[in-house]
Amino acid sequence: MNFYKRVFAYTLAFTILMIVWEMIPFLEVLISAKPKPVTPRGELSSLEKTNIEIFEKNKDSVVYISTLQTVVDYWSLSVFNVPRGTGSGFIWDEFGHIVTNYHVIEGASEARVRLSNGQDYDAILVGADPSHDLAVLKIKPIPGIMKPVIIGSSKDLRVGQIVYAIGNPFGLDWTMTTGIISALDRVIDEGNGVKIKHAIQTDAAINPGNSGGPLLDSAGRVIGVNTAIYSPSGANAGIGFAIPVDLVNRVVSQLIAYGKYIKPTLGIESDDRMNTLLKKRFGIEGVAVLGVQPGSGAFKVGLVPAKIYSDGSIMFGDIITAIDGKKVASFKELEEYLDEKSIGDEVVIEVLRGKERLKIPIVLG
Repeated sequence: MNFYKRVFAYTLAFTILMIVWEMIPFLEVLISAKPKPVTPRGELSSLEKTNIEIFEKNKDSVVYISTLQTVVDYWSLSVFNVPRGTGSGFIWDEFGHIVTNYHVIEGASEARVRLSNGQDYDAILVGADPSHDLAVLKIKPIPGIMKPVIIGSSKDLRVGQIVYAIGNPFGLDWTMTTGIISALDRVIDEGNGVKIKHAIQTDAAINPGNSGGPLLDSAGRVIGVNTAIYSPSGANAGIGFAIPVDLVNRVVSQLIAYGKYIKPTLGIESDDRMNTLLKKRFGIEGVAVLGVQPGSGAFKVGLVPAKIYSDGSIMFGDIITAIDGKKVASFKELEEYLDEKSIGDEVVIEVLRGKERLKIPIVLG
């Protein structure tokens, strides 16, 4: 009897063990289906805190710009607007001025600006400067919503500085990317004959739709306007460019005041074909003064223009060989240098007048 009891007990134990063995997968599922306990993260790193702070302080200053283009249906003679494109911009001041790239609004018949409250507002064009790819729009000021950016400086930037780009790539509004300044003093070739000097190169991801948005430093100051990427595919390839804020500050102030950018000038007329002839015939590199505009800085300091006679012969007057100690060999070089100055600045030109060399201070007009 004891033998049968033992057999029964062993059989029962084996059966229970097999049942438990078969149930193990189901038990694993039941255990795994429960939420796992959350491990406390701890403090954010100082870099993460900086990133968050930069975004939180500046996202309300960045706007989303959409444009429309007027199209005429010549079969029905109907006129209607179609979407043209999108881009970014940022709030310049409390009066409703919005800074963006010229190519964002180029060819558009209408533009709308979306603020951080998600509302769209009609914008008017205040002024544009294709030569620097900048434009200023204006919307009705919205109290409590419009937050102007903080402007920094681009003259003291260093390669390796951390930068942040905020914009609306591919229509995804209020996106921030980060990287470093990869290089300085680049030249952006816009492809339409326009070249922008002293551009900032960055590896912060810049994609279509980022154009016109701000490039910020780690202090949250605007140091540039994102404007272009270098990419065979049209998407970010780690090489983006921004217009330096010192240039932006100078151009935007004029666009707001005059509706256009007025280049600083000496008040002279010249022609690089004549300057090339001057070098070939006489071995003199410089800018021949062919004319002087009345009332200009050149007129006030008495620059002497060339005389061209009826038989085609010419008697050269003053020849500008340098400006602020920098040699100039063409009128284009001279204009590029002056473009970095402001109206009212004083420069010193070096002039060849006959056999005499003069240094003449002159105020730009």
